[in-house]
Amino acid sequence: MTNSTGARAKAVVLLSGGLDSATTLAIAKDRQFDCSALSINYGQRHESELNAARNVANAISVADHKIISVDLSTFGGSALTDPSIAVPTGKNNGGIPITYVPARNTIMLSLALAWAETIGCRDIFIGINAVDYSGYPDCRPEYIQAFEKMANLATKTAIEGNKLTIHTPLIDLPKKDIIKTGAALGVDYSLTISCYQADEAGRACGVCDSCRIRREGFAAAGIADMTRYKT
Repeated sequence: MTNSTGARAKAVVLLSGGLDSATTLAIAKDRQFDCSALSINYGQRHESELNAARNVANAISVADHKIISVDLSTFGGSALTDPSIAVPTGKNNGGIPITYVPARNTIMLSLALAWAETIGCRDIFIGINAVDYSGYPDCRPEYIQAFEKMANLATKTAIEGNKLTIHTPLIDLPKKDIIKTGAALGVDYSLTISCYQADEAGRACGVCDSCRIRREGFAAAGIADMTRYKT
């Protein structure tokens, strides 16, 4: 992807350190964007995913990688930010689960938007998925459409004619196809962490909903799961 001057167009890619965000970064790179990765320390239960984000950013060779702290554990309200709330281990059977973090994607996209505008970037990538996901309202296509519309009303760059695009290349893919796509692009999934409660050594619990979806995805894709599980 090139801009009007013939240079590679810039993209800000939200990188959590998980399987989906690593695949999204690889897709953006494959589309010839000059990628900068943004990771958010939002007060999540463990640092392992931020360490994974660093490893993925290094492996895929981004132009820049920033980690910003916005401590949502101040508010709590989620099993991912409040240690007094247990992470559920059974399959979510409907409704919005306790692992939903209030406004997380909105905050992350807003920070990505601020950085994108600062560096003259018109493209933001986020690895949300509306198929194999846990029922989060901010993973739906209509949410992304609304945010993109807002971004193009709220920024100097857009008002001056440079429209911003939010890319969600995984939004309609089942997990097995996400894994196949990433594998074809050379993503090393052993560097990634999807677990809601990984330990300090980066080992996944193997029983949370995210671990279940990840494990089933590798099995369905027919690709060896190199995740280090505790159980």
